[in-house]
Amino acid sequence: MPGSSAPAPAEPDALHAAADRGAGRRAESRPWWTLWWVRVLAVYLGARAGTTVILLSFAAGEGKNAWTSASPDYFSFANLWDGRWYEIVAGFGYPASLPTSDGVHVSENAWAFLPGYPGLVDVVMFVTRLPWPVAAVLVSFAAGAGAALVFHQLMRRVGLSPSTSLFAVVLFCVSPVSPLFQVAYAESLSLLLLATALLFLVERRYGWMFPVVLALAFTRPSGLALALALGLHVIYRWVRRRDDPFPVRERVLSVGLTVFSGLAGLAWPAIAAIGTGSWTAYTDTELAWRAPYIGFTHLVPFTPWFQGAGWWASAMLGIPGWVGIAALVVLLALFGILLFSPAVRRLGVDLRFWVVAYSLYLLAVFFPQSSTFRLLMPLFPLLGVLALPRSRSYRAALAVLFIALQVGWVAICWSIDGYDWSPP
Repeated sequence: MPGSSAPAPAEPDALHAAADRGAGRRAESRPWWTLWWVRVLAVYLGARAGTTVILLSFAAGEGKNAWTSASPDYFSFANLWDGRWYEIVAGFGYPASLPTSDGVHVSENAWAFLPGYPGLVDVVMFVTRLPWPVAAVLVSFAAGAGAALVFHQLMRRVGLSPSTSLFAVVLFCVSPVSPLFQVAYAESLSLLLLATALLFLVERRYGWMFPVVLALAFTRPSGLALALALGLHVIYRWVRRRDDPFPVRERVLSVGLTVFSGLAGLAWPAIAAIGTGSWTAYTDTELAWRAPYIGFTHLVPFTPWFQGAGWWASAMLGIPGWVGIAALVVLLALFGILLFSPAVRRLGVDLRFWVVAYSLYLLAVFFPQSSTFRLLMPLFPLLGVLALPRSRSYRAALAVLFIALQVGWVAICWSIDGYDWSPP
C-alpha cells in the first residue's frame, strides 16, 4: 500500500541467534538420556566395566612376580609396568646422573617418563589423600572419559553424523588397547589433551591451543609431531588463502603456535640434558629400551622400523631379514594410499595432517616392539573411518572383535608370565 514499508529483513546474526534458541528449546524438551554427552559417558562406563572384568580375570590368575603377590587386587594389577616408573617419578623425581648397565651404556631410567601425568596424580593424592595406585587409576579413568567426550565432538565437527560419531566413540572405548584408560599410564591424559588440541585446530582457535600443546608436550613426547602437523596446516591455508581467507592475525598465531610446539617438543630433552649434564640423556635413555633387541645403537632417524623389521623376521620368524623389510615397505605404501582414499578424506585435511605427521614421527624415532600397539593410539581419528559403514552387523562384529583383541592384548602385553619381554 502507498506509504507503507516492507519489514526489514532479519540480520544474519539474529537469524543464527533465533536458530540457537530453537535448538536450545528442542534440547531442553528431549529426555536427558538422549543427550549426546550422556550417551558418550554411558558407552565409556559400559566399556570400562567390561574391561574391568577382563583385567580382574587375568589378575586372579596372576602368579607372584617382581611387582605384586599372586592374584593381586585390581589397583596393584593396574599399577604394573610404566605405572611403577611414574610412581618413582612422583615419589623421587629424576636421577642427577644417568645409570649405566656396564659403566658405558645408559640403562633404563626415569628420564624416559615425562612429568605431566605423575605430577597431576601427585596433586590428586595431596587433595584426596588416596594412595598412588588408586589416585593414578582415578586420573586415567577421568581423563579417558574426557577424551571420549572431546573425540565425539571432534568427529561431529569434521562432519560425521551423530550415529557415526557415537559409534566411533564405541570403537575408541573398546579398542584393543583401551585397558590403558583405567591403569596407571599417561595415555588417557595425553589423548584428552591431543583430542582437545585437534578440535581447536579444526576450529582454528589457535590461541586456545598454546596451553594445551604445552601440557601435552610434558605428558607424552608428541610436540614435534604436532609441530609438523601445524606446519602443514599453515602451508595449506597459505596456498588456499584466496579461496579460504587467511587473516594476518591467524597467520601470526598459527605460525607462532607451530614454532611454540616445536620448542615444546624439544623442552624435555633439553631439561634432561641440563639435569644430567649429558646432551643426549633423553635419547640415550630411550635407546636403552631397544638394546635387548638389537644391542646399543645410536639414534639414526628413519632407520628403527627397518632395523626392527629385519630383526623380527630373522630372530623371531626364522626368515631372511630382507623379507621383513620388504613387507614393511609394502605396508607403508598401502598406508600411504589409504590416506588418500575417499573414506579417510571424510575426516578433513587437518586430521589427515596429524595422522601423516605422527606416523612420520613414529617412523623416524620408534623401534617396533610390543609397545607399538600403545604408541599407535594417537592415530585414533582413523576410528572415524572404521565407523563409517552403517550396517548393524558390521558394527556389532567390529565391536566384538575389538573386545576380543583386548583380551589378547592383556594376555600378551599386560599379564606377567615369568620373564616377560613384551611390555605394553
